[in-house]
Amino acid sequence: MSVIRVPSAKIALSTASVYPERTPDAFELAARLGYDGVEIMVGADPVSQDIDVLERLVDHYQLPILAIHAPCLLVTQRVWGKDPWAKLKRAQAAAERVGAKTVVVHPPFRWQRDYARDFEVGLARMREETDVIFAVENMFPLRARGNKVVPYSPDWNPVDYDFPQVTLDLSHTAVSGSDAWEMFTKLGDRLAHLHLADGVGIPNRDEHLVPGRGNQPCAPILERMAANGFGGLVVLEINTRKAASRTERVDDLAEALAFARLHLAASANA
Repeated sequence: MSVIRVPSAKIALSTASVYPERTPDAFELAARLGYDGVEIMVGADPVSQDIDVLERLVDHYQLPILAIHAPCLLVTQRVWGKDPWAKLKRAQAAAERVGAKTVVVHPPFRWQRDYARDFEVGLARMREETDVIFAVENMFPLRARGNKVVPYSPDWNPVDYDFPQVTLDLSHTAVSGSDAWEMFTKLGDRLAHLHLADGVGIPNRDEHLVPGRGNQPCAPILERMAANGFGGLVVLEINTRKAASRTERVDDLAEALAFARLHLAASANA
């Protein structure tokens, strides 16, 4: 008699995936479509910054917050203050309060010199104080007049550094021109978090396509993760801002979830 194995990875919806709709809409759509939870992209939307309101959304939709994405983008430099360590502390406190397992963090910008200098040591110190995982995300260099510009320190790619937990973003591998499969296999057990999206590798364009619409190895990575018993989080972080209607946005979010479930289950039950 064959045994049906259930994939251990949970699938969450990033609240960024519904932009220009807002955080409450992400909860609504994630609950309606059957996602396992949400990842909060802390940004300009005041709701994303307010833990009291987020807890009410969790109760209302009976949908957990599974990860917190700290405000690390250029456009969120003033969200939760200017001090990057204070931002991470606040993200940690938010994760602990809502029961989220992971805080996603980007490498420091080069101009954040003190933060960049102490980044690895500081993260290690924070890990000793909490059960929350700080998963450093791969970013990408920029291209300007044929030259590569790296705005991050120590680098845009955390794979070759001594970070015990890493977020692999498959849209960022496309725009950086990286070999996503090589990065995935090199990470091994250090892969704690997957931002599932796609891309075709247009320079300086972070596409975040629905998985399956680009050229990244989304399906094989999901299948290998399931075969390896990956117990982290798969987060759909796709761009739906150009959707012609809400129906089209919902269809994209449903297609992305179906893709993830299909390829996780295909390997788990092979």
